[in-house]
Amino acid sequence: MKTEDLRKWLPLGTLVVLVLVVGIVQPSFLQPATLLGLAGDTAVLFVLATGVTFVIMLGGIDLSIQSMASLASVVVALTVARLGYGAALLAIAIGALAGLASGIVHVRLKIPSFIATLAMGGILFSAALVISKERSITLDESGRAYQSWITGQSFGWPNVVIVGLIVLAIAHILQAHTRFGRYSAAIGAGEPAAYASGVKVGKQKIFAFALSAGFAAFAGVILAGRLASGSPTLAAELLLPSIAAVVVGGTAITGGVGSIWRTLVGALIISVVRIGMTFLGVNIFAQNIVFGAVLIGAVAITIDRTKIPIVK
Repeated sequence: MKTEDLRKWLPLGTLVVLVLVVGIVQPSFLQPATLLGLAGDTAVLFVLATGVTFVIMLGGIDLSIQSMASLASVVVALTVARLGYGAALLAIAIGALAGLASGIVHVRLKIPSFIATLAMGGILFSAALVISKERSITLDESGRAYQSWITGQSFGWPNVVIVGLIVLAIAHILQAHTRFGRYSAAIGAGEPAAYASGVKVGKQKIFAFALSAGFAAFAGVILAGRLASGSPTLAAELLLPSIAAVVVGGTAITGGVGSIWRTLVGALIISVVRIGMTFLGVNIFAQNIVFGAVLIGAVAITIDRTKIPIVK
């Protein structure tokens, strides 16, 4: 089997093996209700990972997504009683603007994406602390109705799973059937060549960062609905799993190779690994050790070393 074929099918094969192993250890895991619960638990991680996939496809990174998701949850918790579903739109709009700012800083000031987004993450985290007064905010009774679109069911399926599928469809169309998607792959594969071909590289990058932060904010909106609260640290532990989901799914950290479908597989792998560790009694605070090791292994397999002859 060629190396490219191995990279393409290894994540899916890994997912199947993990599901079978966990199913053997805990047979109830393979019941439809449990699998639907797994899908629901994966939704927030998948939405976060979907946004950052657009940036990674360009060869960049977004380290602000967990702070953006947390800020969005606080915005929803503070405004849902007055704005209703408009609170979700407000949070997503704030996310898109934050991503736009990160993209402009990266492109116009020529600051590396990890620095630009790391700084933006600090700004967003501080903003969440200030407007929440450093506390968790619980949705009041008038805001609880907001939860039904996330915590309820439609046609026998959890709403959060349906929302995840809608996100999958929209993101797939953006990546596979628009010029933005094609240009993103071209830029990730070779930015100088894309620029020479007339692609407006800067605009593509700025749009990708706006998408990443917008999807991160939407993940925060979902979190607020599922947990009936908002907090400056609500998504604090989701950065590493989100990036790991993208890379484990087969999207190269150097850009140019990947897809939203691969990110979905990666997110499911991360969720199954987390559940498997829970069944095995692994301390929840030690799980990021495993995710870190998985991320290193996935990068080692998927990275295109021809783009980085010198590693710094």
